[in-house]
Parts: sequence; C-alpha cells; structure tokens
Amino acid sequence: MQDTPFELGGMKFHSRLIVGTGKYRDFAETRAAVEASGAEIVTVAVRRVNITDRGKENLLDYLDPKRYQILPNTAGCFTADEAVRTCRLAREVGVGELVKLEVIGDNRTLFPDVAATIEAARVLVKEGFKVMPYVTDDPVTCLRLQEIGCVAVMPLAAPIGSGLGIRNPFNLAIIIEQAKVPVIVDAGVGTASDAAEAMEFGCDGVLMNTAIAGAKDPLAMALAMKLAVEAGRLAFRAGRIERRLYATASSPLTGLIG
Repeated sequence: MQDTPFELGGMKFHSRLIVGTGKYRDFAETRAAVEASGAEIVTVAVRRVNITDRGKENLLDYLDPKRYQILPNTAGCFTADEAVRTCRLAREVGVGELVKLEVIGDNRTLFPDVAATIEAARVLVKEGFKVMPYVTDDPVTCLRLQEIGCVAVMPLAAPIGSGLGIRNPFNLAIIIEQAKVPVIVDAGVGTASDAAEAMEFGCDGVLMNTAIAGAKDPLAMALAMKLAVEAGRLAFRAGRIERRLYATASSPLTGLIG
C-alpha cells in the first residue's frame, strides 16, 4: 500500500492535502487544525496574515517553517503587478520561492483573471519562483501555464468558499490527462466526499481552507479531510470497476448446485 511521494517544485511530501490558514478564530486554532489535517504544505495569504512583522503576533510563531512548507499566496491581488510584488515580499522575508499565484478578476465570484495570471506567471517564473497558479477549470489555460514553466496547475472545483464541490469533472479529466505537472484542485471543496472525489479522478492533491476553517468543528473536519484524501488516492491507485448499465452477478452462475 506504500504510495509514491508527492513531488512538488523539486520537493517530496507524504501528505497530498494542502491547507490554508485564514478564517480561524485565532492562530492557536489554526495550528491545531493544521496538525489534525496531517498537511505538510500550509498556504498563507501574505496580504492578510502577518508573517512579515516580528514585532506583532506572527503566524510563523505557531507554524514552524522547519516542520511545514510555508506556501505564500497572493490572495487579495487584483493585478499582475500586485501579485508579483507580493511574491517578492514573501521571498524577502525568507519563506521560500514556492508560491501560490492568485489574481482575482471579479470581486463577487472571486474567479481568477486568466490573462493577468498568465502575465504574472511569466514574470515570476523568469525570476526563479516556483509558481502554483490558481486558475479556472479550463484545459487550455492549464496547458499554457504548464508551458510557461509553472510547477503545478490548480484548477478550481467551484468558486472560492462555495462548498459546491467539483462542478465540471469533464474539464478536470482533460486537464489531468494532458498534465505533465501536478494537478491540485483548489477552491470549492465543501466536505470530505468532495476531496475524495478529486483524488479518485486522479488529481495529485487538494488545497482547501474554508471547508475546514468554516466547519462547526474545524479539528474534526481537518481529520476527515486527511482521511478522505488518503482514501481517494488509494481508490485511484486501486482502479475502480467499470461502470455498467446493468447488473453483474457478484458470484459466478456456472457450477451451481441444481
């Protein structure tokens, strides 16, 4: 049952669940939920969560960068320039060059601005960043970002925080089929079955925040998501049975006693 490591940006991880750090009651609850999730990669919104001012309460006092891969993200950025500057700031404070690129195009739906995302990705890749872009579930966009040199593509399952689950499995299947980099479902996961479904499709990982932080019991949901990602990955590797319109007997009909 031993799985291959999850390889991302030249690094290897055991957990395929990536969790966010926003929307919790406090940093202590954030730490407890991250621990329950078993995640090794933790994404942090540089513009919203303090990781730069050591004179104030700092998330990195609760999440040890030696234990977790801190993944700075550009949440709250609405232009390519804003996103690039935010990534540069994250690198300056020493949280590494692996970044989640997020350029929002619409404040109501929080859908990504595809053109601005591609523009920012080109700049960041040239500057040596290992870019993981949040994008629409469009196979062509994912292919272009892969060609630019992004280390992963992260198509949304549904709008951020919606909890709707995977809305377009057909596009996701094409993205996975053509991908030469990890495919990580990002945004829209609502519960454990959504995470398991993404992994059963063949995604390499799942990124979520609201589904855990917004649950009635975030610690219990974090554990549920951990188990769901593991179960979905194992089911994918096991190979599901073919779907059939009609029944197939579980026991053979030959050799029956008359």
